[in-house]
Amino acid sequence: MDLQAQKTSAAELNTPVGEVIVLPPVAVRRRRPLWRQLSLSIFQHLVPALLGMGLLLVVWQIAALNSKGFPTPLSTLDSAITLFADPFYNAGPNDQGIGWNVLASLQRVAVGFGLAAIVGIPAGFLIGRFTFLARMFNPLVALLRPVSPLAWLPIGLLLFQKAEPASGWTIFICSIWPMVINTAEGVRRIPEDYLNVARVLKLSEWTVMRRILFPAVLPAVLTGVRLSIGIAWLVIVAAEMLTGGLGIGFWIWNEWNNLNVENILIAIVIIGVVGLLLEQGLMLLACRFSWQDK
Repeated sequence: MDLQAQKTSAAELNTPVGEVIVLPPVAVRRRRPLWRQLSLSIFQHLVPALLGMGLLLVVWQIAALNSKGFPTPLSTLDSAITLFADPFYNAGPNDQGIGWNVLASLQRVAVGFGLAAIVGIPAGFLIGRFTFLARMFNPLVALLRPVSPLAWLPIGLLLFQKAEPASGWTIFICSIWPMVINTAEGVRRIPEDYLNVARVLKLSEWTVMRRILFPAVLPAVLTGVRLSIGIAWLVIVAAEMLTGGLGIGFWIWNEWNNLNVENILIAIVIIGVVGLLLEQGLMLLACRFSWQDK
């Protein structure tokens, strides 16, 4: 560096020429070892969950000690070991293992939920795309969506005269609304520039649906699907309690009639675990197809 450059630099820094400038040390962030990162992650996620489960068991034990006939966690665990020793036994139409009952309920949910997806997602696209249809169907959606699931069951029994399609009808009518609403809202939030480009290119309505609307609305659709599967699994238990037959809901009611409260508590845990797995699976699918934060 020549003398003129030194003077210029010194003037800019307000420092005499020839004086050594000592810059403050740059803080270097040391990266934690991998094992420490894993330990910290486990501590942050696992320990609070264990504390929550421990608190639940304490409250459960206190409730059992202060309530006549309410089982303790230990007695429920013993019943669970016996129950899961052979979950798929078959001793007749009304005496089958818990595994068969869960599978029967999942089958009913799949039928009702599948029909709701086939009808609800296209309906949401049309309502979100066309203002006339939105004004036509939005009042109906607002009117029917808050209706209790059990209010639809007698209508299904009257229409189909059988318990099996009536439970599927109840799941269908209760789980369709989140898919319709989320899909329609996703279509409405599509940037107008996308549709303007489609008009300039003179794309057909089918091409607009397939190439523009569906990719952009897919995250919203999956959110509606995730909400609907939770509702469907919630509704099936109540519907099976009233319709009877093979299923987790009827199994709970049958155990109550036999005063097997331990088995009822076990069924509650099974319902929660299955519902959690269904919802988490759809959440992973929704994250896989979400590009909004990328």
